[in-house]
Amino acid sequence: MKYDIIVVGGGHAGCEACLASSRLDKKTLLVTGNINNIADMPCNPSIGGPAKGIVVREIDALGGEMGKNTDKSFLQMKMLNTKKGPAVRALRAQADKITYRQEMLKTLKNQENLTILEGMVENLIVENGKVLGIVLANDEKIYSEMVILTTGTYLKGKVLYGSTKISSGPHDEKPSLHLSDKLRDLGFNIKRLKTGTPPRIEKSSIDFTKASLEPGDDECHNFSFANRLKYDVSEQIPCHLIYTTKETHEIIKANLDKSSMYGGYVEGVGPRYCPSIEDKIVRFADKERHQLFLEPESIYYDDIYIQGFSTSMPHDVQEKMVHSLPGLENAVINKYAYAIEYDAIDSLQLKPSLETKVVENLFTAGQINGTSGYEEAAGQGLIAGINASLKIDGKDPLILKRNEAYIGVLIDDLVVKGVIDPYRLLTSRAEYRLLLRHDNADMRLRKYGHDIGLVSDQEYNKFQNKLKEMAELEESLKNTKITPKKEINEYLKSLDSAELLDSITLYNLVKRPEIKIDDVIKFLNHDYDDEVKEQVEINIKYEGYIRKANQDAEKMLEYENIKLPDDMDYSKVINLASEARQKLSEVRPISIGQAMRISGVNPSDITMLLMHLRKGRNE
Repeated sequence: MKYDIIVVGGGHAGCEACLASSRLDKKTLLVTGNINNIADMPCNPSIGGPAKGIVVREIDALGGEMGKNTDKSFLQMKMLNTKKGPAVRALRAQADKITYRQEMLKTLKNQENLTILEGMVENLIVENGKVLGIVLANDEKIYSEMVILTTGTYLKGKVLYGSTKISSGPHDEKPSLHLSDKLRDLGFNIKRLKTGTPPRIEKSSIDFTKASLEPGDDECHNFSFANRLKYDVSEQIPCHLIYTTKETHEIIKANLDKSSMYGGYVEGVGPRYCPSIEDKIVRFADKERHQLFLEPESIYYDDIYIQGFSTSMPHDVQEKMVHSLPGLENAVINKYAYAIEYDAIDSLQLKPSLETKVVENLFTAGQINGTSGYEEAAGQGLIAGINASLKIDGKDPLILKRNEAYIGVLIDDLVVKGVIDPYRLLTSRAEYRLLLRHDNADMRLRKYGHDIGLVSDQEYNKFQNKLKEMAELEESLKNTKITPKKEINEYLKSLDSAELLDSITLYNLVKRPEIKIDDVIKFLNHDYDDEVKEQVEINIKYEGYIRKANQDAEKMLEYENIKLPDDMDYSKVINLASEARQKLSEVRPISIGQAMRISGVNPSDITMLLMHLRKGRNE
């Protein structure tokens, strides 16, 4: 039997990839080692957070599933950074690991054009530089037009704690032992990376009176633009905050040589922005304590996840470390922490579409590309599923720009800058982050999703109505004036705002930092949806900053629109620095804009490239 698209791996990247392709009418096969571990969360039991929460909104705006599934399965919702500007606000959900997995599997099983097969892929069928299908561990061959690899941490996965090293994926699953060797034989550069997870604690053994309560928000939030679910905020399950102690630090320092990392047992490079607790103690020796969150994993069992306490210490040392924490003096460890190392490809061998440069029609997404995090994986999976489908249809790929989406920033960073340690998306990586906000993901991406075919006409009409309401509200604010009457000034005084001396439009009044849009709605004859009001208020208050960001983005887009030929011979570009020549030949950027972001390519090199292009056009 032949499929249009085969997706290898049932994690977050694989789920988005196979749903996207099957919804775009492509006959799709999802191959996964264990159907019960589809959409699993082997590490942090959460979705979202800084930058990542905006990625989930972007996935939803494009027609993906992660946001909808999170809204079905969360234990707690919280909007982070609400006291800061809108560019860094992000939604975070404490997810129920069991419910999330069950709901995603239900969605997959009900999806037309999608078949799920349990099996281990150990080789690819490749002829004349083009992938034609996969080979299972039992030597069965399955053919397809496109293949998407989303293998997570299973490529030669090894679990480590102390001096112990076990060939395994998460949950003692069998890893893929041969596929990465086959990829190396095909010409891929293989990297060894590492990540980790903390101990899980029996809830009943924790004294929560020694921890600070961290409840969910007292207002409803949703990741999905389509769902807009209402829920009882009082029924959310709280998290708790504690800190490491002096004793914790002393135990770790005394046993550093027993750690897998510091004992020299780890081959892979660990995550810089999500380090183990022993790495934190060493790197931040001046800090007296580190914050830890006690997070529930599911309503179906009582494991508590110690967020921020990832370690690869031996089990006996982990016992001492855990018992040194406030409230955990008598804690029972249900599952010990471990590090896991695995193979990944060099992301510089990817095109911006996530098709590999090495093998045609082969796409990759998620941790195989060197990223960490469920959200980063899901975003890549969605784009890979879309672009594999578009390629079958003979259409141009969807390549999101850095000013359009965090997903665009993520993929551009991967294919232009490459990865040394597991890549984590941060707000600081986005130079246009004021444009890439939680509230406006639909404004940026909904049309793409509809044009591709993943956003229904019904959902898109709802979005169009939102645009109409935003325009109406903005126009009403501009056309409605208030005058310095006594009752008006008394009202403004109650809001700690300056009295009026002259008439003013409501639009200009909202520009005052202390005035919220809800404060002036009373002067209009119509109320509006909260999402509409939020976006209009942000657009008004940050109007100048948004205009400046758009102008900067437009300047950069001029360089993005200057395309570089696929077959460009950089050895023929005169006066290029040797490092620039080597990096450009390796990365093969698609535009001058991408070339400018390559480490080692200087402004003088860009000038030489532009001169070379002009010369070529004039000949």
